[in-house]
Amino acid sequence: MAKIDLTSMEWCELVFEGRNKNYGAYELRQNSPKRHNVSMIIVVIVAFLAFTIPALISNIRERFMPPQEEAMTEVTAMTKLPEAEVKKNEELKPLTQETPPPPPLKSSIKFTAPVIKKDEEVSEEEEIKSQDELAKNDKVAISIADVKGNDEVNGADIADFKEVVRPEAPKEEKEVPYQAVEQMPQFPGGDAALMEYIQKNMKYPAIAAENGIQGRVIVRFVVSKTGDIQDVTVLRGVDSSLDKEAVRVIKSMPKWIPGKQNGNNVAVYFTVPVMFKLM
Repeated sequence: MAKIDLTSMEWCELVFEGRNKNYGAYELRQNSPKRHNVSMIIVVIVAFLAFTIPALISNIRERFMPPQEEAMTEVTAMTKLPEAEVKKNEELKPLTQETPPPPPLKSSIKFTAPVIKKDEEVSEEEEIKSQDELAKNDKVAISIADVKGNDEVNGADIADFKEVVRPEAPKEEKEVPYQAVEQMPQFPGGDAALMEYIQKNMKYPAIAAENGIQGRVIVRFVVSKTGDIQDVTVLRGVDSSLDKEAVRVIKSMPKWIPGKQNGNNVAVYFTVPVMFKLM
């Protein structure tokens, strides 16, 4: 295949053979070689000037401008500073006044001398109680006051100290409810009685009825080991008004028959669907 010059007029005529040459593309392709040559010349000139102008400027400065003298800064040596005077510890003056010692500590508890009486003269209130008898009486608390020493003049009677320490009541640990047990809790009368109770006591919220909202609310609660309803929560709701009404109905239920595990009453989780349907 012969080489074809893409910038020649023969190639341009071949490309636009049988086409409209009055269109602007024909004129652009016809003048394309000229534009390319002009662009290459401009690029070469600009590159040549960019490399030669800085060299010409430096040569002109060296020939016609006198050399500048560099400014020299004189560095002066610092003189040695005199050594600081250090006072010895011996030159420090001792304290003229001595700190007085603290006063001796005195007992804050006054000793009450015992009174000797006959057995028939001693009442039950004045008798010394044992530790077991004191522990059984809730109104009596044992003081933790520590008697050290004796000061009849400045002491205080132990009866004047009102602050006593009472033993803390044992905290009841909350029982963790079971998910499933041997005998699940049951509403009195069975599941049919449970559905009947919910239908009779449920009040359809007016705002939900006006907006045509209906659906099923899944409620979970705990039946305690005494049969009480506790910790009522909504697992899957429909609308806030319907959810609140479902929680209210579940809380109003009477006591259930508690669940059993190994023959003992235990707390168990229970789930009930509450259906809201418009007629």
